[in-house]
Amino acid sequence: MKSLIVTGAASGIGRAIARQFAAEGWRVAALDIDTENLAGLEEDGVQAIGCDLSDEDSIRAAVARAGFARLDLLVNNGGPADPASGPIEAMSLADWNHWIAPHLTGSFLMVRECVPALRAARGCIINMASTRAFQSEPDTYGYAAAKGGLVGLTHALAVGLGPDIRANAIAPGWINSAGEALSEAAHAQHPAGRVGEVQDIVQAVAYLAGAGFVTGQVLTVDGGMTRKMIYTA
Repeated sequence: MKSLIVTGAASGIGRAIARQFAAEGWRVAALDIDTENLAGLEEDGVQAIGCDLSDEDSIRAAVARAGFARLDLLVNNGGPADPASGPIEAMSLADWNHWIAPHLTGSFLMVRECVPALRAARGCIINMASTRAFQSEPDTYGYAAAKGGLVGLTHALAVGLGPDIRANAIAPGWINSAGEALSEAAHAQHPAGRVGEVQDIVQAVAYLAGAGFVTGQVLTVDGGMTRKMIYTA
């Protein structure tokens, strides 16, 4: 039976990944700081584990509790989703680390703890980056830096841990994780004709998990938006 650890699994993309892989017969450990919403996953046969990705001891304890001697897939998906930081001159170091610590440092720590089990299974790592690693809105400094750092970490892991372990990243664009009712204009601006859904990312995870000749890559899943020139007259 294959095994998966996914972080940021209490809601949205992470939750959908955990549920889908558990439904396909994988052993799944789902980590999140939000233990109240995480607990509902146990009904889907998922092991729910509280974990603070900004805390080294919490990560170490969570991976130990998962108890996988062999790990086929690690998905680093956790961290705050809201990218807005406000003006950079008003940001404190704590504000900066609000994004850097869980998204980037937390991913490094998860990989470090999971390497022996990943190596034993010749498994793979998928880091959840973002199209914000390549383009920005104003006042999103910490989030953009964290996601850009994940892109760099991904190819470093691919080269440093290969050939035993593959490492790739996914860069989602606008994903309607909450299932909100969106305007026609929101959908129509995408070359694909719609805003993304969590299942689009789940499918990308499934592809990379089985793509044995793909490593060190970033798979952009954004409905074509990063290929679209946008000018205003």
